[in-house]
Amino acid sequence: MTEQVVMVTQASAEELTQRLRDAITRLNRRLRQERPVGDLTVTQLSALTSLRIGGALTPRELSEAERVQPPTMTKIVAKLEERGLISRTPHPTDGRQVLLSPSDQGFAVLDDYQRVRDEWLAGKLADLSAQERDTVARAAALLERLARD
Repeated sequence: MTEQVVMVTQASAEELTQRLRDAITRLNRRLRQERPVGDLTVTQLSALTSLRIGGALTPRELSEAERVQPPTMTKIVAKLEERGLISRTPHPTDGRQVLLSPSDQGFAVLDDYQRVRDEWLAGKLADLSAQERDTVARAAALLERLARD
């Protein structure tokens, strides 16, 4: 490979990295803006979502999953508990620990958020051509793979 081809390929890879990162960030921000009436903060919603995805977690595990310091997570958990959105159960093997999980009300709130966001995104996808939707479907599969690795 010539030096010129390598430079073009590298520049293209860097440009793709930036464009992809920016597009994902903007789409994520836009999806977060689509929300039902309510006053959950983004961090509270994220923590509740992590509990839905990860199952019952200790507060430490939740803070690690959310990449926040334990004292910050303590405040988030307190607010979610105050609203009845999460429940605590004793840890089955460690009496000093508790497990956090969404309550029935927490699951209902998450379902509302997901429904509103899905409706918005479905509307946007409906505006695309069949070929564009197929491209998005293939890209989604690749993005899922990138997120796993």
